Amino acid sequence: MKVIYKSFAISLLAFTTLSHVNSNQVTAKTEVSEPPSHSVDNLKFIDSQTIPYDKHFDDTKVGGISGITYHPSSHRWLLLSDDRSEHDPSRFYEATLDYNQHQFNNIKLRSTHFLKQPNGSNYNNKDHYKDDPQDIVADPESIRFDPLNKQIMYTSEGDRSLGLNPFIRIASYKGDYISEIPITNTQKMDKHAKYGFRNNLSLEGSTFSVDGQSIWTATEAPLIQDGQSPTPTSGGLSRITHYDRQGHVLDEYAYPLDAIPKSPAKGKEAENGISELLAINKHEFLTLERASVQSSDNSYHNYIRIYKINTKQATDIKNKDSLKHAEIQPVKKECVANLNEQDIGHIDNIEGITFGKKLPNGHDSIVLVADNNFNKSQKSQLIAFEVIPK
Repeated sequence: MKVIYKSFAISLLAFTTLSHVNSNQVTAKTEVSEPPSHSVDNLKFIDSQTIPYDKHFDDTKVGGISGITYHPSSHRWLLLSDDRSEHDPSRFYEATLDYNQHQFNNIKLRSTHFLKQPNGSNYNNKDHYKDDPQDIVADPESIRFDPLNKQIMYTSEGDRSLGLNPFIRIASYKGDYISEIPITNTQKMDKHAKYGFRNNLSLEGSTFSVDGQSIWTATEAPLIQDGQSPTPTSGGLSRITHYDRQGHVLDEYAYPLDAIPKSPAKGKEAENGISELLAINKHEFLTLERASVQSSDNSYHNYIRIYKINTKQATDIKNKDSLKHAEIQPVKKECVANLNEQDIGHIDNIEGITFGKKLPNGHDSIVLVADNNFNKSQKSQLIAFEVIPK
């Protein structure tokens, strides 16, 4: 999501129904290696790097980085821009990140890949969509390497003003469309704005399960029918959904969002929600919870917390159309890192998280990325952490 600063568009194909999966839908391989084992109990800040605001690469404007993913075998990094084809067509960058347990040396962009629609063309911007609604608008938010196939998954938020639902798509390493995972009916919009996703607050997070056999997604904010969004005095319930690779919902859980840490200035805005999701093991995940609070001078202060959640003993809500007045047990969560309490300096609009390479001492690393919203007053930050195991 592009936090509060402006509205974003994304979509579903006009001719695709989300109740059925494309015949090319990817299937998991029957033989898989032992899934990676992660233990995350604390994070130690290493260092950060910033991509300059005026950076251009392959004749594109670099910015809006909302997703990040790392492939441990090939050591490839992908950075996803949430440009709605307003500056350049929707795209992701392949990059090299040079860091160790002591410092973050540099970021080098290696190539640019444009995300493609099923017809093979680039995604359109909002103005072109109005002229030709057969070609849709995308607002890509989360990207993941597929651990079983040479493919990627990415999500996109929806735009009620354009009549477009969120989507989950599978693509090649070059961005070519392969298939689509249908979202749940509870997330789809209605005509009366009483049901489904909240605009610009929908599919913000995604992750493959550690064995690669299934997919998890997170809505940034509560669905309309599930209750209010967080306020400075109360939290809310978002949804974390578990799909098999054919798009069937296996289970779904309620995630308890924090209240907004601070009240905005009079007449200004504030929000809190999940900006990314990352699998640790079968039942545990990291969530990136990000709040933005507007000051009287229209600037924003960001509050970033990383939680470890456990789905064990949480109520399966996949058959609940609404969470209002429902007697349920949300997932349990514990804080792994509060970035505002660490000596990091300025913290911008953090939207992406991924496990990175192993550090020389054998510990895992985690890298976060911030979306600058193509705004000169914000930064495209990449922040590296050492994972301190139990």
